[in-house]
Amino acid sequence: MKTISCLLNLDENEKLEFEEAAGENKLYFLDRGPLTDEHRQIIENSNIIIGNPPAHLISNSTVLEFLQLQSAGAEGYISSLPQGAILANATGAYGLAISEYMVGMIFGIYKKLPQYYANQLQSIWQDMGPVRQITGETVLVLGAGDIGHEFARRMHALGCYTIGIRRRSAAPSDGFDEMHLVKDLPTLLPRADILAMCLPSTSETRQIINSEKLALMKSGATLINVGRGNAVDTAALADALNTGKLYAAALDVTDPEPLPPEHPLWKAKNVYITPHISGGRHLAETARRVKTICLNNLRAFISGDDIKNIVDLKTGYRY
Repeated sequence: MKTISCLLNLDENEKLEFEEAAGENKLYFLDRGPLTDEHRQIIENSNIIIGNPPAHLISNSTVLEFLQLQSAGAEGYISSLPQGAILANATGAYGLAISEYMVGMIFGIYKKLPQYYANQLQSIWQDMGPVRQITGETVLVLGAGDIGHEFARRMHALGCYTIGIRRRSAAPSDGFDEMHLVKDLPTLLPRADILAMCLPSTSETRQIINSEKLALMKSGATLINVGRGNAVDTAALADALNTGKLYAAALDVTDPEPLPPEHPLWKAKNVYITPHISGGRHLAETARRVKTICLNNLRAFISGDDIKNIVDLKTGYRY
């Protein structure tokens, strides 16, 4: 008999589904309130964990066999995972929510909606001048995974020309007019009206957009980042905004995070910052997708079937 810890926030019907999947194994639901000492002990002695436990609780485990994350990002767990344990993420759950957030940000920036709302709060009736056209823009998606594909499909449907960048294959892909490898980034940046970043945090992605890369970008381009904040050199980005090199930036992630109140990025020109909320459980469909991935992988692990979304511990990406 295996011990299973489930840290997902589930309703009673969903718990019944997990209990059925667990079969004769011992299943604990640890989703209510802060973790107690008893909960920590259960996690440390679990063979299977569903959700995102504090990483230090698994680092010394001698019994953990399978960790199914509820997040797409796996950083923080790769280095803590006991040898021999399997790590899977929830890639595929967040594309809908985050891509819609990205489209919304682009519309807001291009049509000056934040400026008009700021005027509304002061009862100011004022024409804010010319706006930008989305149709016909060239969109460069850095990180053409699930989220990048969902965003590209939406922007393509709006009449944009979409270019994707990914690590391993430049083969044509749905939603993209072109697909390239990371090595092509310097030659693609000057073409982009919009640079959309959907990258996880790995040694290869840290500050992949720095002052040199920002200098290659088209003057007046817009940057949007929904992956990880450390993929961008924050100081260089603030400088590119303040000098007018970039038209705007929409950031759901920052470096550091949370962004301190005194950080100069808050005051940069035409920057729009949200506190890492584009994914998470803010959309009911996202929570449903996370639950489905976790439930199916729990069943697969117990029955010995193929598990989806296994993370490559060397690269931080799923296989």
